[in-house]
Amino acid sequence: MSTYRVIRCPGCYQFTYTDQYGKWKLCPVCGEVITVDKVPVYLEVDDFSQAEILIKEVERYLYRSGRLDLTPTEVNLIREKYLAWLESAA
Repeated sequence: MSTYRVIRCPGCYQFTYTDQYGKWKLCPVCGEVITVDKVPVYLEVDDFSQAEILIKEVERYLYRSGRLDLTPTEVNLIREKYLAWLESAA
C-alpha cells in the first residue's frame, strides 16, 4: 500500500499531496516544482482520497478562521485524530 504525504506549495501555499516515492511535485495551481524533502509534511495517509478529503477540510478551516496556516499544535492534533480514526476503523 502506498503512503501519501500532504504538503504545501511554497509559492502559492496551495495544499497538495504526493506519494511516498515522489521527490518533486508540480503544483496544480501555480506550476511551481515543489522539492518534497524541503517542505513540511502535514500528514501521511494511506490513500489519495483521504489526502484529498483532508486538504479540503483544512482549507475550509483556514478560510473560516481567516488564517493562512495551521499552528504546530493543530498539525499534531490532526495527526493524533487521524491515528485514532485508523485504530477505530481496524
